[in-house]
Order: sequence, then C-alpha cells, then structure tokens
Amino acid sequence: MTMNRWIEKYLSDYSSPEDPLLEDLYRQTHIRFVNPNMSTGHLQGKLLEFLSVMIKPSLILEIGTFTGYSAICLAKGLKPGGKLYTVEKNDELKEFAGSYLKKAGLEDSVIQLTGRAQDLVPSLDLKFDLVYIDGDKREYKEYYNIIIRKTRPGSFILADNILWGEKVLERHSRDPQTRGIIEFNDMIRDQKGIGTVILPVRDGLMLIRVL
Repeated sequence: MTMNRWIEKYLSDYSSPEDPLLEDLYRQTHIRFVNPNMSTGHLQGKLLEFLSVMIKPSLILEIGTFTGYSAICLAKGLKPGGKLYTVEKNDELKEFAGSYLKKAGLEDSVIQLTGRAQDLVPSLDLKFDLVYIDGDKREYKEYYNIIIRKTRPGSFILADNILWGEKVLERHSRDPQTRGIIEFNDMIRDQKGIGTVILPVRDGLMLIRVL
C-alpha cells in the first residue's frame, strides 16, 4: 500500500535534514520540468544514501537519471575512487542534471550516459556492486535481464515504484506501465539465485540481493 502522505511527512520530519543542494534541486525540478514527482525527494533520497553507505560500492549503475537527485544520494556511499554510471534516455535533461552533479562535486565520480539502457549497458565491461532501476516501467523486465549479467554474488539491485500507486493490485489492468511493473514483480518472485524484500517507502522500493 502506498505510504500515507502524513506518515511520510512524519518520517521525513524525524529523519536527518535534507541537504540544501538537494532541496534546491528538488524545488527547481518542480519549477522547470513536467512530471516533477519523478524526483526522488527527501525521504527516499536518505534511504538510498544510507543503503549506498552500508554497501560501500565501488561501481554503481543507475537507470533513469531524471534531474540527478537519486544519483547524488547514491554517490555519497561510493568508495574513494568509485564511479556511478547513470543512464537517461532524455537528452534534454543532461545539462541540468550535470550542473547539479558539478555543484555536488561529483563531476569526476558520476558518468552521464544518454540513450536507451538496453543499448548502452551491455557495452559496459563492468560488474556493478549496486544498481538502481527507475526508468520506463514498461521496460523493467528488459533492464533486469541486462543488469543481472553485470552483477556478481553480493551485489544489490534496487527497483523503484514497485507498488505503482497501488495499481499493482489491479491484476487485469491494460495500462502498459502498470503491466510492466506487475510483470516485473511476478518475474522477480519466480527468480532463482536472488533474495528480495519490498519496502513500502513512497511508491515502493524493492531490494534484490544477488546470491
């Protein structure tokens, strides 16, 4: 069930304060862009930051940069010298996101890639310690099938919007985005060699551990 907005506010109020840079990024995203609620926001951003700090990844892959909020949060857990590769198919977002990555001092740590993840990720000769999926919901299954080949035992995959506004309960929905999430969740449930748990934060965050 999607989190009650008052409970979400309470959790945010009792979590560590939002970084002023991220607060500005969130505000500017809402002023300048369509669908600004795609931005990660304070509560989930803190969760991503904490997970990354706990995992201590050397290599992170993100699918769906949008305006860069989640990339900045995830990069806070990188080991010294680590890299985060973030993929965004909308090339109009690159300059804006890049400006905030630079303000965060991450221009040397975050590599922005523009295009379809299905085209770009297979060419990366890397094994990622942490992957964050927040791209086109219709393509989640495709992302996973590519990503799993780019991980190793002990790697973690995080998938956002897993509850999809509670629409995952509409099993016979014909909406392509809803179908994409439902089919992804069903696929993951039946996968071997992984462990999973879903956290009901904002719109649902699935944690997948590669065994």
